[in-house]
Order: sequence, then structure tokens, then C-alpha cells
Amino acid sequence: MVSVRRAWPLAVLLLAGCGEDEAPPPVPRLTLAPVAVAELPGWSLDDHGEALPAWRRSCTRLDAQPEDRALGPEGIGGIVAAWRPVCAAVAALADGGGLKAIVEREMAAYRVDGGAEGVFTGYYEPELTGARQQGGAYQVPLYRVPPDHVSVDLGNFDPKLKGRRIVGRIEGGRLEPYYPRRAIDGGALAGRGAELLWLDDALDAFVLSVQGSGRVRLPDGSWVRVGFAGHNGHKYNSVGRALIERGELEPGQATWGGIRAWLMANPERAAEIFAVNARYIFYRELEGDGPVGAIGVTLTPGRSLAVDPAFVPLGVPLWLDAEHPLPNAGRLQRLMLAQDTGGAIKGPVRGDVFWGTGEAALRIAGRMKSRGTYYLLLPKSVVLPQFVAELPAEGG
Repeated sequence: MVSVRRAWPLAVLLLAGCGEDEAPPPVPRLTLAPVAVAELPGWSLDDHGEALPAWRRSCTRLDAQPEDRALGPEGIGGIVAAWRPVCAAVAALADGGGLKAIVEREMAAYRVDGGAEGVFTGYYEPELTGARQQGGAYQVPLYRVPPDHVSVDLGNFDPKLKGRRIVGRIEGGRLEPYYPRRAIDGGALAGRGAELLWLDDALDAFVLSVQGSGRVRLPDGSWVRVGFAGHNGHKYNSVGRALIERGELEPGQATWGGIRAWLMANPERAAEIFAVNARYIFYRELEGDGPVGAIGVTLTPGRSLAVDPAFVPLGVPLWLDAEHPLPNAGRLQRLMLAQDTGGAIKGPVRGDVFWGTGEAALRIAGRMKSRGTYYLLLPKSVVLPQFVAELPAEGG
């Protein structure tokens, strides 16, 4: 979905564009508070073994990396070598029954604090209808990365910008911003051979662009899975927030169900509202039994979490403690793996839970906007880097 950024370029990004007389906005700061694993809220109630497939997938990525590679911003997750014994123990499990004991024996827990309680949303893999050729009901294109799409690593020009990228296109010998959504929806890429598939519904195409991946049922009854391949470099903006600000929806109505109902009642304004989110997603076909997250592994429903890699290392386990999106369901307290990122997932305590595929997953993901926090789980051998402010232990 988005490339990994280190913590300090975030400050560069926040300060960019400030006038000389303007005070710079505060830069979010990550602090960690140690807490005993056994004292994590709801720890004894989870079926920890359900996270075993996700954890093993994370370990396949870690095992392929050099032992001295640092994980996360400024090495907050330690080096790969520190994770080797944990991954070996996880790989040796016959089933998920022993995962809880491994965490209690091998891991240390830290409450992540960004200065305020965090927000957790949900996402899912939609199921859509489409075709490989334009015709009949299939008139809405999904584009692969176009040939004029240019991605620039700014670290090649300034080491201080390592990990920062910009996207554009070459016009008249100059790098210009890439077309925003309004232009692409208006036909800026038509006829260039970049069409991957054709859908039968513009709203479904927009939902797909927000979720990042989906399954498309073709006319012969077969399915093709598509996922994120790139974007146009423009900022993500929330359609739900725009509808609230314009007085079209009340804050409690800005769920996917509420947004869909408003768009169906106001189809003549759909293009106007879609254009609020200038970011446009390009796709590729995927193999496998599920969508692929930013670390390159298949996501596990209910156990994979999208995070901001400027603060949280990708691939590591986390303990989530948040409001459950379903009524009368108590707290959402479970073992998760940080395996994805997202354009709207920004900040020290911000997450997006992957709930799975289809309408059942939508019913949960579409309702989720939960307050809560998470705890970073690291091997006991990891020494926190100096830039992390460590708070006293909880209860101490």
C-alpha cells in the first residue's frame, strides 16, 4: 500500500511548506511503557493460536533477511538475529496451542503511547463483478501502473530524505504531479493500454481503491484477485469526512453503509464526491488465497493489522486492546501481526484491522472506528534505541 518511512523524515514532511512566521506543528512522539505480558488486558481470554498462521508468515519474511538488518524506524524492533530464536520456536509448533507460552517466555511487552488514545478502523477484501474486456455493463476500468508513471526515491538526491518517494510523470522534460482521481476518472488514461479489468459499478471501483485489494468475479464464473501495485502520489482524503463537513451526513452516519446509501440516493453527485479523494490506486493480479499486505505475505483475517511504519516495525506481533465494533461484544483484545500499511493509517497509535473477504467482513469493518491502544511485543534481548522515550512500567 505505502512504502516504509523512518521516523525522522516525518518531521521533514510536517515542516514542509511552513511560512517563516508560522510555528511548526508538533511532531508525534513515540513512547513505550513496559508491562508484563501476563498483565496485558484480556491476555488470558484470547485464542492465541489463531494468530499462528500470521506469525509464521511474518517469520518467512524475517528469515529471508540479513541477520544484522535493523527493523523499524531507527531499529526500534531490534535486528533480525534477535528474532531468529522466536521464529524457530514458532516454526516448531505442531499447532497453535503453544504460542501463548512462547510469547510469555520469549517476549517483552511495551504499551505504545503517542500522547493520546489511538483510533482503530477496519478494512476488508470486497467481492466485485467484472470482465477482462470492455463491453455491455462492464464500463468502469481498473488500471495497472501506467507506462508514464514515475516514482522517485528522494534519498538518491539527499540522504536525509532516505525512504521518501514522490510520484509523477514527465512532461516537457519536467517531472509533473501525476493525474489526480478527477482527471483519471474523466478519461486521462483511456486508450493507453493500461486497463487491467473492467467493472460494472463505479462505486465498487471506488470502494476497491480504498480497501486496496479485492476479488473480481468474471463472466465465466471464475475469480481473479487484484491488489495494490502503486498510486498516483496524491494525498488520501476521506469521503466520509467530506460528507460530514458538507452537512450531507451526521458523524455517526459516515460508515461504509451510510456513504453507500447516500451515493445511491445522489448518483449525479458521485463523481464530485469521489474526487475529494485525489489518490488513485493502480492494480496487479495476485496469486494465492488472500490479499497481500505491505510486507509481501497473505493477510490473515482478524489477525493482520495495518500500521504506520514510521512508528511500528512491519512484521512484528502486537497486542490490541480496543473497543469492539459490534454491539455488546466487549473489548477487542487479541494477538495481531503488523503486516500492512495504508494511506490513512498515520500516527504512533493508529491501526486498521483486516477482517477478511466479502459481505460478512464488511459488516464488521464498515462499523469499526474504535478507541484503544496496542502493545509492541519484542524479543527480550532487544535493547530500545535511545530516541525512544521509555515511560515507567504500568502500575509503577
